[in-house]
Amino acid sequence: MLRIDLAARVPVYEQIANGLRAELVAGRFDPGDRLPTVRALAIDLGVHHNTVAQAYRQLADEGWLELRRHRGATVRERQRPSSRSDLAEPFARPLRELLAKALAAGLSRKLLVRELMDSVRRLEEGAL
Repeated sequence: MLRIDLAARVPVYEQIANGLRAELVAGRFDPGDRLPTVRALAIDLGVHHNTVAQAYRQLADEGWLELRRHRGATVRERQRPSSRSDLAEPFARPLRELLAKALAAGLSRKLLVRELMDSVRRLEEGAL
């Protein structure tokens, strides 16, 4: 279900949260579904249980999960995202900066658009 890279610059808890968020966005879990226990997922990934707990807390803070002691993590019902452009602003600047780096490295606009659209498609299919 999840892949992590212990040598990556991105902290492991963030990799876990990002991977689970992608699964949640793709609809791989329904509201009310239980995620693996913190300890079970930690063992599967070969990381400390506090690392998984931190990822679960992050997703709970974002409204994806409900955490209950001795009951684990349960997927919460979420409203569909709004199409309001003001909600996109926190993502626009980092995306522009990444696009500028890619263009400066010599990638074409056409390739970048294709990659972005392919990434959105894979995310929606749960394959990202």
